[in-house]
Amino acid sequence: MEAWIWSLLEWLSLPQFGLTTVFVVAFISATLFPLGSGPVVFGLVTLNPELFWPAILVATVGNTLGGGVSWFIGYGTHQLVDKARGSSTHIKALDWLQRLGPKACLLSWLPVVGDPICAVAGWLKLPLWPCMVYMAIGKFLRYLTMTALFVWLVPDTVTLP
Repeated sequence: MEAWIWSLLEWLSLPQFGLTTVFVVAFISATLFPLGSGPVVFGLVTLNPELFWPAILVATVGNTLGGGVSWFIGYGTHQLVDKARGSSTHIKALDWLQRLGPKACLLSWLPVVGDPICAVAGWLKLPLWPCMVYMAIGKFLRYLTMTALFVWLVPDTVTLP
């Protein structure tokens, strides 16, 4: 079984499949499913250092689009709840996010609370495109920082071009 997993990982890390894998995992991990995309990015960059920037950009795009899906989930959920209840829910966290507006989506990179922030932004009906821009900025900075730290902390595994 272990040999099969390693051969699958080697296949997925090939440049022609690696970026697709990074995109899919980053996309899924930005939804409310618990999946980490950092190790996939680190693995690809370790095996293919020349893909440092493409991996960062592909992960950012995939994670941002996944955040957009979370936004739509929140938006749709709000529509359904409003129809069922006829009133809005106002709690402290929602009020804080509403006051902060789309800028709250900069925090979408945070573990545990980041993805739900995207859904709550949709729930609050914050404007989609400003939210997506802030998500993209936060997620890009996360991938750049985390991957650069990985390369710096484990310098023998990656030699950037």
